[in-house]
Amino acid sequence: MIKKLYDAIENKNAPIVVGLDPNLKFVPESIKEKAYKEKGETLEGAAKAIWKFNKKLIDNIYDLIPAVKPQSAMYEQYGLPGLKAYKKTIDYCHEKGLIVIGDIKRGDIGSTSEAYAAGHIGKVAVGSSSYMPFNEDMATVNPYLGSDGVLPFIKVCKENDRGIFVLVKTSNPSSGEFQDRIIDGKPLYEHVAGKVEEWGSDNLEGNYSNVGAVVGATYPEQGETLRKLMPHTFILVPGYGAQGATGKDLAGFFDDNKNGAIVNSSRGIIAAHTKEPYKDRYGEDAFADAARAAVLDMIKDINGSIGR
Repeated sequence: MIKKLYDAIENKNAPIVVGLDPNLKFVPESIKEKAYKEKGETLEGAAKAIWKFNKKLIDNIYDLIPAVKPQSAMYEQYGLPGLKAYKKTIDYCHEKGLIVIGDIKRGDIGSTSEAYAAGHIGKVAVGSSSYMPFNEDMATVNPYLGSDGVLPFIKVCKENDRGIFVLVKTSNPSSGEFQDRIIDGKPLYEHVAGKVEEWGSDNLEGNYSNVGAVVGATYPEQGETLRKLMPHTFILVPGYGAQGATGKDLAGFFDDNKNGAIVNSSRGIIAAHTKEPYKDRYGEDAFADAARAAVLDMIKDINGSIGR
């Protein structure tokens, strides 16, 4: 799977992923009104509005980007209708040729971790048939429970040509409360990075492993260090845009070939119509046009900053 992601990035010259993390406050009133008229002001109505919002976004940007990253919690909050919108979004992105990174941040032990892995990036058996329930191509995984929580995902990756991104150094301000704690002379995130490189050592496709890492753009010095510690690890980089990072912060996350990383922007793209400089140029109903403009600006910023 990592080879497919690598090739998609190269083909579009766009080392970016758009986070499909919809919030009803970003959805234009015209879309919500139609959805509520059909489904009422209900969970079903909210899910319908989110799906319509996602579809128009995808239609307007799929030709520019290699991948999307829907955050499952933004759909789960609307219950079963929300999960249906999540699945519908995944399927539609696949129809458009996009790689889907399920931002699920799962991690447990034993049969529970096996079930998470099977449900999201693997298969489940029902009698003589098998199904891929959510069918993401890749997923984010929380390593806090150790190898017991991660190895079931890696097993499924090998069986189904899938990939994962393990949380190493996250972009949020309080990440350091645990991740920066010094253990045996180095921060915890460096210990996790060592395990990620180890876990991926027998799961390589070319120069990179199907076991990737999540490292926040808001910590560029740590990103540069972790790039060196994980030479075969593809890095998913959140924190660009709404969280404050810009292209100039990102060079250290990429390897000498100007690859090995993919940068995420969520609100900076899908809510571009609510922010400068796009707010004044695009009305609310032109949100998809604003998103396309933001994608183009992001690609130019990152490629220019890393010399791609």
